[in-house]
Amino acid sequence: MPATGSTLLLTLLLAIGLVFFLRAASKDRTTTVEVRSSRPPLEVLPTLSAWLEQRGWQAEASNPERRSLRFRGTVRSSPALAVLLSLLGSLGAGCLGLVLRELQPGLRWWPLLLALLGPLAGVLYRRRAARDETVELRLISHDQATGSALRLRAHRDELIALEQDLGPRLGLYNDANLLSSPL
Repeated sequence: MPATGSTLLLTLLLAIGLVFFLRAASKDRTTTVEVRSSRPPLEVLPTLSAWLEQRGWQAEASNPERRSLRFRGTVRSSPALAVLLSLLGSLGAGCLGLVLRELQPGLRWWPLLLALLGPLAGVLYRRRAARDETVELRLISHDQATGSALRLRAHRDELIALEQDLGPRLGLYNDANLLSSPL
């Protein structure tokens, strides 16, 4: 009986891990960074706008007084990750059912029906991860001698893609290294 109790404990810990994984997979990772370029704003801003529109972002608003642009887009969930989470949820719930069956033999095979709750993990992930997001660009300073300084507010993955795709072409640099941060 002690082995079954420890198996139950481990199975419950795995279920808790799945819940925290679901929360982390759908967590909002909006980040604000300041980016500098040696290029003038008349070259940087149109290039950034065209790149964002090419990636499916739609220009939503511009405020010339604040020198800002805002783009909106819909972020979709990963179908492969939803299937994986459904499988893991089913497997984990089935294991929990087996452990409950061992602890309470009078329940017969009814606890195995817990495995049918597994696809709920994929559904929860898809519902929480798919959402509207914004990318905000704000020109902080512009000088022909020093170039441009921008404040970008967007999802961390979008900022990393921007840094990789446009960084060398526009000479973008910043103090925060998004590629190595553990966020």
